Amino acid sequence: MKKIALMGAGGKMGCRITDNLKGKPGFEIAYVEVGKEGIERLRAKGVTTTPQDQAVADADYVILAVPDRLIGRISGDIVPKLKGGCKVIGLDPAAAYAGVLPPRKDVTYFVTHPCHPHMFNDETDPKAQKDWFGGIAKQDIVCALYQGPDADYRECEELAKIMYMPVAKSFRITVEQMAILEPAVVETLGLCLVGALKEAYDEAVRMGVPAEAAKSFVLGHARIEFAILFGYADFQVSDGAKLAMEKARDVIFKPDWKKNVMDIARLRESVADITGSLNK
Repeated sequence: MKKIALMGAGGKMGCRITDNLKGKPGFEIAYVEVGKEGIERLRAKGVTTTPQDQAVADADYVILAVPDRLIGRISGDIVPKLKGGCKVIGLDPAAAYAGVLPPRKDVTYFVTHPCHPHMFNDETDPKAQKDWFGGIAKQDIVCALYQGPDADYRECEELAKIMYMPVAKSFRITVEQMAILEPAVVETLGLCLVGALKEAYDEAVRMGVPAEAAKSFVLGHARIEFAILFGYADFQVSDGAKLAMEKARDVIFKPDWKKNVMDIARLRESVADITGSLNK
């Protein structure tokens, strides 16, 4: 029987993991939560909480389902109390990449993150089609072994597949590669671009385009554009659309945007800011 201490069990991600782990054979789960609302959410699921020190004392795994800015403080408190060979699983690369996890050679650090349900998945269940985060719809995950013996990777990956189930594919990458994907690609750049598209939609509505027509037009075309540019469609954009894109690039983007967004030094600074370790 493997013992798991789930930190932040009553939070948003913690509750999703709780739902997937609860009742799974072969695991004994200790649910750790200090927030009043989180404790109430767990109670509604029929789950009782365990004090932190009791939960981690003999844990085989510790899952850190807590905010990035708290990981340094929480891990600094619990890691010295773990038994040798314990596997600490983070849900985001920021803490490991920023170097805020306490040094301890006999503890494994593993990081895993969901890709979330694919834009072009094959779900037919209406509930799965509206599952944006995963848990009903299939999703892929990425995993990285930050510290520890390579034999621990497969064991942690199998637990990650349960935490995020149903999982279609699992990709092994490095912690730095995970940080390149998030925050750099999907948050710093991706969210900014989608935000700009939403601002353009809002401006079109302000200019008199009916809101429903504008939304249908924008989202429908966005799907086609993603399909073409990421190789899912077997055709290309029109010459006119390609020309419009090329002319707009110099207006919308700074020439050195890749250097500014994807530069490793800037990425490290961004991750340090996220974890609250920038000025430490």
